[in-house]
Formats: sequence, structure tokens, C-alpha cells
Amino acid sequence: MRHRVVFFSLLAGLTLFPGQASAATIRVTSLSALQNALNSANPGDRIELADGSYNATSAIQIRRSGTSSAPITVTAANTGRAEIRGSTGFSFAGGVNNVVLQGFNLRHGGSLSVPADAHHIRLTRNTVQLSGGGNWVTINGNDVEVDRNSFQNRSTEGVFLQISGPSTNVAKRTRIHRNYFYNHTFSGANGGESIRLGYSHKQSYSANAVVEYNLFERANGDSEAISVKSSDNIVRYNTIRDSRGFIVLRHGHRTTVDGNVIFGNSGIRFHGNDHRIINNYVAASGGRAIVFGSGSEADSGPTSTGHDRPDRVTVAFNTVQGTTEVIDSDGGNFKPKDCVVANNIIVGTSGKLLNMASGSTVRYEGNITWGSSNSGIPAGGHRQVDPKLVRDANGLNRLSTGSPAIDAAVGTYSYVTTDFDPPQARSGKLDVGADEIGGSRKPLNTADVGPGAP
Repeated sequence: MRHRVVFFSLLAGLTLFPGQASAATIRVTSLSALQNALNSANPGDRIELADGSYNATSAIQIRRSGTSSAPITVTAANTGRAEIRGSTGFSFAGGVNNVVLQGFNLRHGGSLSVPADAHHIRLTRNTVQLSGGGNWVTINGNDVEVDRNSFQNRSTEGVFLQISGPSTNVAKRTRIHRNYFYNHTFSGANGGESIRLGYSHKQSYSANAVVEYNLFERANGDSEAISVKSSDNIVRYNTIRDSRGFIVLRHGHRTTVDGNVIFGNSGIRFHGNDHRIINNYVAASGGRAIVFGSGSEADSGPTSTGHDRPDRVTVAFNTVQGTTEVIDSDGGNFKPKDCVVANNIIVGTSGKLLNMASGSTVRYEGNITWGSSNSGIPAGGHRQVDPKLVRDANGLNRLSTGSPAIDAAVGTYSYVTTDFDPPQARSGKLDVGADEIGGSRKPLNTADVGPGAP
């Protein structure tokens, strides 16, 4: 096997180490040496920047591409110990693909963007705390993976992570997982989401994104922590706590919200058509765990910024707990139409547990309500009975032996094959609520996400 030649350049701050002919490990100690290495990188190369704080006065440009089997990796030598400060940071050229950007502490001005014609880019194990305004990270290209990063400590308007795309479409197949979104304290009424998945004018495009296993804490920059403004996405197994930001399907259709765990003042709200809200556990201290969004129009046009009426949305197999109006609707002139509320456990302390706007057309079946004598659900659509929830060591109220929710689900929901304990399967006659008895789910904590995650 032929090897790369070992070369030392102390003045340039660059060292090459032996490797295969098509790949090398290149260690650099300055931004100029880093740029030189990037300019000549080959598929499979690993370019490591030494520990230290670096002041970038011009963009660090990534122009070379790897391959699917041999990506180019641009990395901190030690995760979090190569800090980029200054007026700008990394920049991806158009068409770049199969590049991994890994382990940097990004504290510079400006933003980070993946162009529309770039693809198969991975952003992993970075800490993002930029000093610039606007959206800090924007994904325009397809097949981008954003994982194990920390997005943190922002007090200004703007989004931590924006999924956008070319002008005539939306970025496709983005996978966002194991990230930590922390401490967005912007106090304005709008414009401080943790993740915005699309835009209002992109709502009809299918993004096919997956947002999973992320942790949100103090996501207080907006009432929407995850704002979905595109179609055909999956939002699952995330944990939100101590936040005012909800999971919100603001625009678009056919998104599945599955198996999320939410504590505190947030919950799930939706507009649009044909969504599935299943297997979620919401303990809302202020009520309003799940909200049917208001309808200012029956069906949104492709560029509308109005509130689309929920049509044919299924809310099923959730465990929701709050005070009053635990499942709510915002009203609006256009009421929820042809929706389903089925096999949920709904626990409150007072008033009406479900408050659906008059004139809505909703089918109810198999629900269990407890804690208030006023369920708000028509007779035949629920049972008022103690579900016998018991708090486990992880702070979750789960089914216990003898619960009337066990094997009590009604109707046919063939797509509900697991519960909120990934990957615990549901089998036989299903249990009501998010929990199929026997699992051991725990909410995500900081050890599960961010640059140090497994």
C-alpha cells in the first residue's frame, strides 16, 4: 500500500502524518495553515486544528469535497478546545459535499450557512454561541446532518437553527439529533425559535426532515421552540423542559409528532392538515398541553402567513396532564374539521379538561379522563376513571398494574406500533395513553446531548 509522504512545515504551522494515498491526517496550528490544508484537501483527509483561540478576520473557506465513503473531516484536535472568534467563521462553497465540520467552539460574528447546492454536510459536536444577529446556522442544502451540537446563550432576536433551502423549494432530508438548545432569552413576541423548519412561503414543500432526541431547556426566545413551516416531517423523542416554547406545526401538512416528553409551560400546538400527534407525554404546569390552533382561513395558500384550520388531524395515545383545558382549541373563524381525539389519558385538576371550539367536527373514542368531573368530551368518547398513574424514578407518571388503561384502546390505528419508550413495541390490544406498560423511558439530560454525547 502506498503512503503519503511525511512533511513538516513549522513556519506554516502544518504537519502531515502518514496515511493511505487517498487520505492523510493534517495537523495545523494557525488559521492560515488551516486554509492551506483546506485548499488542497482530498477525500478521506482529516484536518485537525490545535487547541487555542483563533481570530478570524476573513472567512475560513471550505471548497473541496469528499465522497460518501471518504468524507473530508475538518475538526478541532480536541472537542471544544479550538475556538473561532473574530468577525466571521467557516464558509462552505457552492457544490461542496461530503464534508464533516466537527468539534469547534464557534464564538465569532456573522453566521454559518450551508448553500443550496451543497449536500451531505455534517455539523457535529460544535458549540455555537455566535456574537452576530440574525439566524446563527442556516441549512439550505439537502441531506445535511446536524448532531451533538450545543446552541446556547442568546438574548437577541433570531433563530438558533434555520432549515431553509433554495428559493423555489425547501432543504430536503435534514436530520437534527442529539443537540442541546439552551438559554434563549429574547423577550420579544416573535422571532426567537430554537429550530425553524421551513418558512411560511415554503409550507407546501415536503422537507422530509427528522428532528429527534434533542434537549431544549430555557427555550424562552419565542412561544415556538420547534416551529415547523413545511410538510412531511417527523418530530420525535425530544425533551423540552423549563421553556415557554412549544412544538408548533405552524404551517404545512402531514407531520408526525411522536414520543416527545414535555414539562412545564410548553406543549404541542398545530395548524394544517393530516398530522399525527401520537405517544407524547406532556406535563403542563399551566394547562394547555395540546392545542388545536386557531383557523383564520380554511386552507392556507402556498405563501399564506395566516392560520390554517386543522383538518383531519389525529391526536391519539398521548398522556397529557395539566390544570384546566388540558386539550384546548384557540377558536378562530374556521374550526377544526374531521379531526380525531382517541385513546388519550387526560388528567387535570379543575374546570373543563377538553375545550373544543363550538362548531368543530371531532370524533372522540377511547379516552380516559381524571381529576375533574367536567371532561368536555361527549358521552361515549371517554371514561372518567382513575388511570392509576405512578411516578417512576425518572419523574414520569406511568401506568401501574391494574390500571384501567391497560389493553383498553379502541379503534384501529395501525401506524401506532410503539409507545413513548423507544423502541418498545406495542402489541396485542393496545394500552391507552403514551405508555405501553413495561418500559423504562427517561427524559433526556445534558449527558445525552451536545458535544460530549455518546
